[in-house]
Amino acid sequence: MTGLRYVYAVCRPFSTPLQAQLSGVAGDPPRLLTHHGLVAVVSHVPEADFAEDPLRAHLEDLDWLTAVARAHQGVIDALTTVTTPLPLRLGTVFRDDSGVRTMIEAREESFRRTLDRLEGRVEWGVKVYVEGAQRQEAAVPPTAARPASGRDYLRQRRMQTKSQDELWQRAETFATRLHETLSDAAEDSRLHAPQNPALSGASGRNVLNAAYLVPRAKSEEFVEMVDRTKDGVPGIRVELTGPWAAYSFAGEPEERPTAGEGA
Repeated sequence: MTGLRYVYAVCRPFSTPLQAQLSGVAGDPPRLLTHHGLVAVVSHVPEADFAEDPLRAHLEDLDWLTAVARAHQGVIDALTTVTTPLPLRLGTVFRDDSGVRTMIEAREESFRRTLDRLEGRVEWGVKVYVEGAQRQEAAVPPTAARPASGRDYLRQRRMQTKSQDELWQRAETFATRLHETLSDAAEDSRLHAPQNPALSGASGRNVLNAAYLVPRAKSEEFVEMVDRTKDGVPGIRVELTGPWAAYSFAGEPEERPTAGEGA
């Protein structure tokens, strides 16, 4: 089959086969390209969609991008069940197998170091949301919502604002302590920017968005630690996701190709 080469991840050779019905980006099943003792997991994708110019245009199409991201993640998830993958960035594309081999050679040292560091480890995500402030404001009695005077209205608003500020301060203190505790239990951690609720669709204000690198053997203990915090503070919600391939700890090799490079 002709086409460009879409690369999902680099890993060490593994013996357990991937799922027989696994479908990758553009519907093409992933295959393994071995070079210098490393394995690139690739699919064939059409040049009409994944060459540099059409790919750049497609990145503005949310539906198309979502479908590609879902297929990409599906392959990474399947790899995570059989080996420790080093995920590459969404939209990493090369002209042919030779381009993929050249990429492996250029980054071989970095790939090996990172795979050594990630071997037997997974990523867990923890998010903390403040959701009580909205409920407090919505719960103001109808009589209180119609103050008798401007002074009463201002007093009411000050009380609501103070209550929300206190809740957010408690949430930030809670999130800071939780992050310290989980970081001590993990081998490494990353703090990401808080999620925008308009984009994520999650309710509440995100005050912690963190990732933790945890050995598989200690994952159950880590999950139990997070679970014990979930009902700790009224108005604060803790969410745990994973286990994932260690995206947050894969690093960004220097001069990684932009989308469509080599095409």
